[in-house]
Amino acid sequence: MQDESGSDPGCSRALANIRRLLHDLLPVTKVAADSKVLRALLLFGGALFGLTLVCYFASVSWTWPFPRDKVTLVVGRDFLNLWMYGRTAFDGDPARFYDLATYNGELARLLGPLYPGQNWPNPPTALVVMAPFGLLGYWPALLVWFSVGALAFTLAARPQLACGRILAVVVVSPAALLCLISGQSSFLTTAALLAIFASLDRRPIIAGVLIGLLTVKPQLGLLFPITLVASARWRVFGVAAITAVALAAASIALGGLESWHDFLTKALPLQREVLGDAAGTAAPFQPTVFMNVRGLLSNRLGETVQLAFAIAAAVAVATAFRHRAGRDPQMLQALFFACSASTSPYLGAYDLLPLTFAAVALLAGGQLDAPGRRLAQLVFWTPALQLVFGNLQIPGPGFIAPAFAAYLMVKMSASGAARTMPIRLEQKAGAG
Repeated sequence: MQDESGSDPGCSRALANIRRLLHDLLPVTKVAADSKVLRALLLFGGALFGLTLVCYFASVSWTWPFPRDKVTLVVGRDFLNLWMYGRTAFDGDPARFYDLATYNGELARLLGPLYPGQNWPNPPTALVVMAPFGLLGYWPALLVWFSVGALAFTLAARPQLACGRILAVVVVSPAALLCLISGQSSFLTTAALLAIFASLDRRPIIAGVLIGLLTVKPQLGLLFPITLVASARWRVFGVAAITAVALAAASIALGGLESWHDFLTKALPLQREVLGDAAGTAAPFQPTVFMNVRGLLSNRLGETVQLAFAIAAAVAVATAFRHRAGRDPQMLQALFFACSASTSPYLGAYDLLPLTFAAVALLAGGQLDAPGRRLAQLVFWTPALQLVFGNLQIPGPGFIAPAFAAYLMVKMSASGAARTMPIRLEQKAGAG
């Protein structure tokens, strides 16, 4: 039945309900421009997220017990490596798997012949962290891995956002998507990083313990010593050092000193070979300065450029945290994440999840102007851009994080100058 206008009342009500549902799901902020950007990120990011997952799972060969995707990697991909650390933690000789042939021989025995080559890239401290997961079969361990990561990420991220719906923007980001497909640790490491910055002053022991545990992924915490020294957080520094030493000692108890020897002499050189591969195999997945310039320059010059950016990032972090009084904590946190992404030549696209969260949180808080909004959008899309640009060996995405760091430094400096100006004027007036 139609009303006088010729439309179906039932259809109109359904459309109204859909509009209301979309409005309830989409994030709303105090600044209309920020809301518009966040909604666009949610809609386009969500579309890419959903389409990619559908295509990925449709391409999987669901043969039990280890289904393979279209490139014949097991579902969960990188988690297989992490699970193997836990699986071999108690077998008496885990160090042998830092040998590439031995490790791939074990994978072939477990998964069948002709499995694509993988290497053991993590330091022996991963034996300690992953040991509980090794007590489970692969699929239960993968389920627990993602469940714990999602819960920890939600608990750590939600207090920093005024509206819980904004968290959905981060969850559908390309960084989160790549983390999900690869079975990586980004949800857990992002939760740890957010908890660290929330605890630096209120719960320094917790902050120190978490920093020590993050040595399992050292590329994420390279700037923490500089940050803690610059801000004179000596208690956090001490606890972090003790935790890192204890974690290393526990890894030696499980894997022996040989595990560290083999990690340093076999795993690290292999990682450098992967980064410097003339074919650029890792380029689409490594949005770093080095990976963005090595195709135009030599590997040696690429390392030199990366070192220059790392030094600049360290100086920026030291300056900002030394003069942190009166500065917005979320700005400082975002600066740390942006500088961390600018420091290491070895950084997976999924490792940009902390920076993605920080950029979205600043947008949601109305703390970015027009240039900042554009940079925040670029941060969000960096992993996807790197996939495209990296395959074409074209530089670009690796410089987004340094550009965002420079923007944040300028913005915080301008805010600090604006705050001190009235004080100076009052001082001059009093002197007059």
